[in-house]
Amino acid sequence: MDAKPAPFVPPAPRPRQSPPSTLQMMRIVYNNPLELWGEPSYNEKWISISTGIGGPLVIANDPGLIRYVLVENARNYKMARVRQKILRPILRDGLLTAEGDVWKRSRKAMAPVFTPKNIDGFASAMLSTSLDFAERYRDADRADISRDMTMLTYDILAETLFSGEIAGEPGSFAHQVDRLFETMGRVDPMDLLGAPDWLPRFTRIRGKKSLAFFRKIVADTVRLRRTRMDRGEDVPADFLTLLLKAEGPDGLARSEIEDNIITFIGAGHETTARALGWTLYCLAEAPWEREKIEAEIDAAMTGNLPPQDWIAAMPYTRAAFEEAMRLYPPAPSINREAIAADRYEDLEIVKGAQVLVMPWTVHRHRKIWDDPEAFIPARFHPENRDALDRYQYLPFGAGPRICIGAAFAMQEAVIALAVLMARYRFDVLPETKPWPVQKLTTQPQGGLPMRVSRR
Repeated sequence: MDAKPAPFVPPAPRPRQSPPSTLQMMRIVYNNPLELWGEPSYNEKWISISTGIGGPLVIANDPGLIRYVLVENARNYKMARVRQKILRPILRDGLLTAEGDVWKRSRKAMAPVFTPKNIDGFASAMLSTSLDFAERYRDADRADISRDMTMLTYDILAETLFSGEIAGEPGSFAHQVDRLFETMGRVDPMDLLGAPDWLPRFTRIRGKKSLAFFRKIVADTVRLRRTRMDRGEDVPADFLTLLLKAEGPDGLARSEIEDNIITFIGAGHETTARALGWTLYCLAEAPWEREKIEAEIDAAMTGNLPPQDWIAAMPYTRAAFEEAMRLYPPAPSINREAIAADRYEDLEIVKGAQVLVMPWTVHRHRKIWDDPEAFIPARFHPENRDALDRYQYLPFGAGPRICIGAAFAMQEAVIALAVLMARYRFDVLPETKPWPVQKLTTQPQGGLPMRVSRR
């Protein structure tokens, strides 16, 4: 009998063995915050730093502490200042950045779109869009999978939430996404130093053109749909129509509607795209895992199951996607700030402390996971799920601000993977040497060039 292969260990920064200097830290945070974390971040329940750039800091790795901050006492923890300085210039009062009454209005307005019934209803559009997209590989022998997954998830989002009626040309969309995250998606050193807001930030100046591109798409999309509604035309009962019906003095302002649309265009598809790319890469490096998934997909798709049932019928496919999100969490940091002094067990949290819940380190923590650096989808197989603490795995966050589109993303991912992997096999090339870099999402530096072959 052949020996079981050793699990694949995908590339990731090694934990630092000593703290960086202030100058080194600023450079690392700007270039790639994933390279900042040292051994204690992967071994300790929490780390409390009383002083430093940005003030007091708590790094929370313990699932109990994470539950306390994000759920049990969530009212005491607002969005952290540095996080808001990065995201608000892009998303303004979108769901990811809004707070207080604005957030409540937006969440209430969008909740009906993401009910289980509506998500099931999106499955057919997800399938048809994925099938159309797969045709581009018919005569291809290689592709940048990272870029392609950005385009695929954009196409799915445009069809399901906007009924294919997003203004603008999709051809330049992926380039502009990369540009926006490369510039405005970074922590600016001026923010770390606490510089006043009126001082210009170089990162944001560089990203203004890409941001204007997105803002124009949104304004044109809203205007076109609103014009049709005002004329009394039949319009799709989709996400865009629902938001526009909520417009008014007691609902959403037009600016809030536009902010939420750009949130879903700019962030809603980007996170799923990155996770899909990392999944295909990890499976290419672990062909013994890929074989199981190909067999599962082949069996499920010959049974003529409706696409909304695929996620239940393909547990191995789902597990591989979840394991890729564990190793490369699409949103690698969750940032909060203590409104008032607090205490958890023997940890004192002072007023104004920045509390970092880092899925990147929590998902790789040595006291929480066995063999945490390895790609082992079996962790998420149905028989093993009960062994996982709810707060040790946070790809979609937790608490009141958990990602509203989590179920949408899971269904989208399984359908897309099934369609692509039923027809094609994706393998690494000599130049496939991705390095994870945090620019809001966990991105593969240099893309994911891969060989594409017919199965």
